[in-house]
Amino acid sequence: MVTRREAALRLDIPLEMAQRHGIPTRMSDAELTDIDENPPPWLAQSRANRTGRKPVWVQLTCDICGATEAARPKKWWPEFTFITCTDHSADELPSPAPDLLRAEYDGVGSHFIGVVDQAS
Repeated sequence: MVTRREAALRLDIPLEMAQRHGIPTRMSDAELTDIDENPPPWLAQSRANRTGRKPVWVQLTCDICGATEAARPKKWWPEFTFITCTDHSADELPSPAPDLLRAEYDGVGSHFIGVVDQAS
């Protein structure tokens, strides 16, 4: 069985769109494969409208322990130098170069911190 969230990930659509178009909370792999291979009109239109500029889902991976999570990217996310779980401290990461300042962004995914090393 596949959850609605997993179906949205595999179809590369927002979770809200999956819910709006009647993707059930649980479905079989065969049902999901059928939707993917024979997309209904709303899914075909969504795929046709893709510009490729912004991904629907991104894979967040902790640079310290390797924990991962699929998340919807937010407009406010800069290009992160590192991503870490909230379980780790910043001193577990390599130090920034002497001419760079480090900024941290909480609230990346469900339990990650984005780190950006940028020119001062």
